[in-house]
Amino acid sequence: MKSLYSKLIQKVNNLKPIKYASNRNFLNGDVSRLSPYISRGIISTKTIFYTLLDSGYNFNQIQKFLQELAWRDYWQKKWQINGNIDVDLKTKQHPVKQNKIPTSIIDHCSTITAIDDGIKELYKTGYMHNHLRMYTAGICCNIGQYHWLQPAKWMYYHLLDGDWGSNALSWQWVAGTNSHKKYIANQENINKYCFTKDRNTFLDKSYPELSEFEKIPLEIKDETEYYFEIELPKKEPIIINNELPTFIYTAYNLDSNWKKEEKANRVFLLEPSHYEKYPVSKKVMDFYILLSKEIEDLQIAVMEFHEFETYIDNHSKIYYKEHPFCTHFNGNKEERDWIFNDLDANGSFFNYWNKGIKNIKLK
Repeated sequence: MKSLYSKLIQKVNNLKPIKYASNRNFLNGDVSRLSPYISRGIISTKTIFYTLLDSGYNFNQIQKFLQELAWRDYWQKKWQINGNIDVDLKTKQHPVKQNKIPTSIIDHCSTITAIDDGIKELYKTGYMHNHLRMYTAGICCNIGQYHWLQPAKWMYYHLLDGDWGSNALSWQWVAGTNSHKKYIANQENINKYCFTKDRNTFLDKSYPELSEFEKIPLEIKDETEYYFEIELPKKEPIIINNELPTFIYTAYNLDSNWKKEEKANRVFLLEPSHYEKYPVSKKVMDFYILLSKEIEDLQIAVMEFHEFETYIDNHSKIYYKEHPFCTHFNGNKEERDWIFNDLDANGSFFNYWNKGIKNIKLK
């Protein structure tokens, strides 16, 4: 039977990266739908990047798609540098009049058809088009004047491709706390890219009118404290052979090819304290478990790392991949598979991008 990884490589080979540049913002655009597998570490941005480069495309024609892959790495490296991205990074969000989530967003009754339909799809499938994510964030943060953190956690909770680095920093970009200006879309823009015909909504105004940020529209004024229900797998005992190395997998590293040929203990660690702070829906958790089945002889450990450590005689036999959520792990930390291995994200994205591609042989 063909592995999931092989199917994903085939999917990469079938992509339409040239069309992506012109139609990615439309709901029916040629997006890859690979993000859930990138976020879970099944396939890396680097693998996709170089597979496309080696496919004979003209670089300039597929540059926009390649940049989207690099953006994902950039957000992760920005997270590495900052550590805590749950706070406003560069400037304080202003104005902020509410700290929960608009009730009409949660209940998909905002009166903006594309947003409401997008939230219904999010709840049903765990997917939301990137443009709809930006629209939703713009409505919450810049029209509704809600602080970005709680709505961002609500969206992350439901997304199969939920990646806290990309998610939180994108919300901060929209809210103007990690960028030079706020992101707003008016009704005309939404209608264009989402094929809707809404008129006379609270977004059916000019950009100067929307940018005044004075009165919160009644449609999104009521706020709600969202209840994040957490359903972890049942805790079962694990068995460790201390003669062998132990490889720790997390929801951000479910790479079935990682050290595949080595004989080892393989453990998928789900820490309850982590999911209390960064909850995910049952649909998302089930997706993690489904993907983990690709890893042979994997045990699921529902426990904190410090409890897991008691099963191990020697930390030198523990291996895991670097991730900002794993800074408390002990053992041998391995780097993730970056597109530009030696670059950090201290400057702007385009500074990062331009430095990175200098050393790549382009066609």
